[in-house]
Amino acid sequence: MNDSARILCIDDNGRNLRILQELLEDDFQLSCATSGEDGLSSIADFHPELILLDVMMPGLDGYEVCRRVKADPSTADIPVVLLSALARDDDRERGSRAGADAYLAKPFDPDALLDLVENYIGATRAVRNV
Repeated sequence: MNDSARILCIDDNGRNLRILQELLEDDFQLSCATSGEDGLSSIADFHPELILLDVMMPGLDGYEVCRRVKADPSTADIPVVLLSALARDDDRERGSRAGADAYLAKPFDPDALLDLVENYIGATRAVRNV
């Protein structure tokens, strides 16, 4: 487990967090936060290799959390995948402007999420091992 990639899941909906946990907990170290503020606070301690981030949350929404992650030089290289029921082109464009590396519409296909996770974790580890 020590070599398992660390994924930070941020979503204000407990059901959505449970779905992510069921999909990922066997292969990855997970940390879950239920608000944007808590998610940002946990980055320094958890050192995630990937962030799965809900868009629609009270307080700091996912777009703002993503902007802050990407604006901080110490976290800017962490891939951020936005997960949202907002799936229009302008929603995706807003995510891209916030710095998101990918945008996956809810409800998402579990295999599509797992493929994204594997791709980003592999890429992150390849860059850090160079």
